[in-house]
Amino acid sequence: MAKSIINKVNLIWVAIIVLFYVILTMMMNVGIINSYYKITLFNICINIMLAVSLNLVIGICGQFSLGHAGFMCVGAYSAGVITKMMPNYFGLLVGLLVGFAISTVAALIVSVPTLRLKGDYLAIATLGFAEIIRIIVQNMKITNGAAGLSGIPALTTWPLLLLGVVITIVICCNFTRSAPGRACIAVREDEIAAEAMGINTTKYKVIAFVIGALLASAAGALFACNFYVIKPTQFTFNKSIDILVMVVFGGMGSMTSSVLAAIAIGLLNMILQNFTDARMIIYGAILVIMMIFKPDGLFGNREISVSKIMKKIRSKKEAR
Repeated sequence: MAKSIINKVNLIWVAIIVLFYVILTMMMNVGIINSYYKITLFNICINIMLAVSLNLVIGICGQFSLGHAGFMCVGAYSAGVITKMMPNYFGLLVGLLVGFAISTVAALIVSVPTLRLKGDYLAIATLGFAEIIRIIVQNMKITNGAAGLSGIPALTTWPLLLLGVVITIVICCNFTRSAPGRACIAVREDEIAAEAMGINTTKYKVIAFVIGALLASAAGALFACNFYVIKPTQFTFNKSIDILVMVVFGGMGSMTSSVLAAIAIGLLNMILQNFTDARMIIYGAILVIMMIFKPDGLFGNREISVSKIMKKIRSKKEAR
């Protein structure tokens, strides 16, 4: 019975994704989604990948990190440099793998010592790490220094972006429900109690941090191959804050909330595009009001669960 429910849930999710893809593709083909809206859609997809991966670190593991822009920078420059040499999808794949390798090493270097810290100290340490990466990139010849890379092949497509979003969500959701994910939740709730129960807290925090770094690197690669030009100034402290805002805005600990928050903020930015001077003021005011009246985030820690919906429908049928 349980296996049949799981199989049905998986089929329903696949059907929803395929339907979503078909509808948006048709809207692009007939011109309802023009080039301007297409840029917004692509930005939203990249932001979903970033927000969901950061939520794994902050919301699930309870570790306050401000270094996500650094891993995005690694992925973006890895893909940018390699795709300029190999302007095809094989080059993008190689760029992704190189970004993964560098991000893994960097994540291990920064996470093993810093994840023993807590609260503000961890945030400051990860922020410093992100700035170190940006400064290194800014002073390398292969990355063209402060001028950045231009002429990057436009290899990011709508199917590729949707695939990246789906893979990111699947990885984070499956990790959350796995044994290491449960250990991370225990660390988030009470680290001292988790240690007392024999959980190697540093180990599981490092695992979550590395997974988040790899997914941020993948988002950076798709970002680079979508906007043709990347500069070190695009991966500053402000970018890490933007990603953090999406996680807090939606609600920490829920992947559904991160997805919906990334969509909401993407649409809000599009609407306020013509109000450049007032945009950040309006944006900040909305966040302050929300934090006062909705401190758990706009959607809290709720998740969209097809299995729960199916169980409710089944129970109602049985009650009749």
